[in-house]
Amino acid sequence: MVDIIVIGGGPAGMTAALYGLRNGRSVLVLEKHGYGGQITYSPKVENYPGTLQMSGNEFADRFLEQILAQGAEVELDRAVRVEPHDGIFTVYGEEGNTYEGRAVILATGVKHRMLGLPGEKELVGTGISFCAVCDGDFYADQTVSVAGGGNSALQEAILLSQKCREVIVVQDLPELTAEKKLQEILLARPNVRVLTDRRITALLSEGETLQGLALEVRSNGSSEEIACDGLFIAIGLIPENEAFAELVPLDPRGYFDANENCLTGTPGVFVAGDCRKKSIRQLTTAVADGACAAMGACRYLDGML
Repeated sequence: MVDIIVIGGGPAGMTAALYGLRNGRSVLVLEKHGYGGQITYSPKVENYPGTLQMSGNEFADRFLEQILAQGAEVELDRAVRVEPHDGIFTVYGEEGNTYEGRAVILATGVKHRMLGLPGEKELVGTGISFCAVCDGDFYADQTVSVAGGGNSALQEAILLSQKCREVIVVQDLPELTAEKKLQEILLARPNVRVLTDRRITALLSEGETLQGLALEVRSNGSSEEIACDGLFIAIGLIPENEAFAELVPLDPRGYFDANENCLTGTPGVFVAGDCRKKSIRQLTTAVADGACAAMGACRYLDGML
């Protein structure tokens, strides 16, 4: 039995663990894959306050070391169900293990929707990125492509157009689906080219270097290739919150329906990070959520919530 069970070992989850531990609570962190979450895909992180530069893996390793030094328990296990009973939460793991705690913080994160192409995963971090704020500077004065035509894709493309020689937006629908204002801003940039009705069929690379994209024109089936130095994929995020929908309501997109206070309608259950409904998903907002959720959990354990 521990005071707080944190489900998810990304920046939000590990921050929640740190703040719980610093408040004298026992904490168990359950992580299904590897500690660090999506930040481990970033070869360089240059937008974290107080740190000039670090890799995502370096950040994750240092963070894990920090919470272990503070006394955190950690387990590699996928949480598949949480059941509350008389003030105790039982968390069921994928392999049949069970864990008990007096409060639960859901920091399950999200995963990026991928194109599903051969070699795609191998190029993540070396030619494929998901965040222009995080990785845009690496492609200064180069040509990049953006996969997607919605609001997120155009926001990425607008940011990239300020740094890159050329930005090529590739949309698999006949037209862009982003807000008209975003389209107007993007199309006014002289270094932006928009290719609609194109499906990316292959990544053209040499080793770990992306060199271009193979495209199919959906209306007639013809093929073409474009050269680019990087690809930013912005075709959506996938939250994995369904297993906990009975504890916390989900919004229409599958995110936990909770605001910045990270409280939920279930006493003793809190949410943190990219898994909750929010407008900005960044490393800094994830760690902020983790702190808020942990402080809320500590107040709950003290009988103040």
